[in-house]
Amino acid sequence: MSSCKKCKIKGICMINISELRGHECTLEERVRELQEEIVKDGILKRPIVVDEATLLILDGHHRVEVLKRLGCKKVPAVLVDYWNPNIMVLSWKNDERTSKEIVLKAALSNIKLPPKTTKHMIVIGKELKHIESIQHRVDLPLNQLKRGDVAITLLKARKVRRDG
Repeated sequence: MSSCKKCKIKGICMINISELRGHECTLEERVRELQEEIVKDGILKRPIVVDEATLLILDGHHRVEVLKRLGCKKVPAVLVDYWNPNIMVLSWKNDERTSKEIVLKAALSNIKLPPKTTKHMIVIGKELKHIESIQHRVDLPLNQLKRGDVAITLLKARKVRRDG
């Protein structure tokens, strides 16, 4: 499994979709496009990012929504410690303020923030990067995600060159 001491990345594990806590609404058009891609490819390419303590989704709301619609029971997730200072939350909109507390409150209250409100970032080395930089490809077959029987050996994160 991948690990990063600074941000406490625990590796990739399977999480029951029903246990996840989202904090943002999704964009229907993006959900449809992503669903088309996942069904066409027959695989889920990247895991989501989740706080290990609360199961709060940091990145991957649209993927989770697609998998729910397709009847999947589990999703691969990179577990992190959300309260680690190397993980930050910013707003996509310069005029809006956000915080980890606001994100957690939205998830726990079930009153979701608008789509694309938050941008989770992580310090890697001396660079601030989007949290997606820790989501290495897993290419998990959709039929296994539907059955919920993904072999743990498939879940070792492997670095691959990102497309485009």
